[in-house]
Amino acid sequence: MHPPAPDAPRRVPFPALVELVKSALTTGVRLFQLRMKTPHTGEFYELADQFCALVRAGGGTFIVNDRVDVAQGVGADGVHLGQEDLPLADARKIMGPEKLIGISTHNLRQAVEAEAGGADYIGFGPIFPTSTKEHPDPVVGLAGLREVRAKVHLPIVAIGGITTKNVREVVAAGADCVAVISAVLAAPDPGNAMSELVKEIEGKV
Repeated sequence: MHPPAPDAPRRVPFPALVELVKSALTTGVRLFQLRMKTPHTGEFYELADQFCALVRAGGGTFIVNDRVDVAQGVGADGVHLGQEDLPLADARKIMGPEKLIGISTHNLRQAVEAEAGGADYIGFGPIFPTSTKEHPDPVVGLAGLREVRAKVHLPIVAIGGITTKNVREVVAAGADCVAVISAVLAAPDPGNAMSELVKEIEGKV
């Protein structure tokens, strides 16, 4: 499972996020993405540096959203790029061949292009309606996920509206990994919500 750290600390106090990351690591989550759309560079860098150390100490992999400079500066394991971010080829020149670079994709054409361009994985969605983004891309559904799975050989991180109620369908449709925000942070008990998601993915409930 791949829980992006939220647009925080505005939504969740930093100490609570630290505890949530620690809890996620103990439940088996290994891939974390810091996603912050509005902070100053200094604030983003400071948080990325702290989360990178925390995730690494727990044996996880740490990805920075959008900001290649911040990812490189804190020594993150990789960067995740949107369709309007730095081109993949340029990001690769900066990050080097050993770092992970993921690309957000929203249709088959973008997914195929990401693979051809040398991405290490793709994010694909939104699979279901999502409230996380103000202007989300059109919902692709499980059918769209199956179509991409049949054509693309990269690992696929499914995004958008994924919960404990539908995560098994998403995995069955071809996702290698899922990204969640609201399913955890909007839950009364985020730690328990994380644990339940992992159990669903592993088929233990």
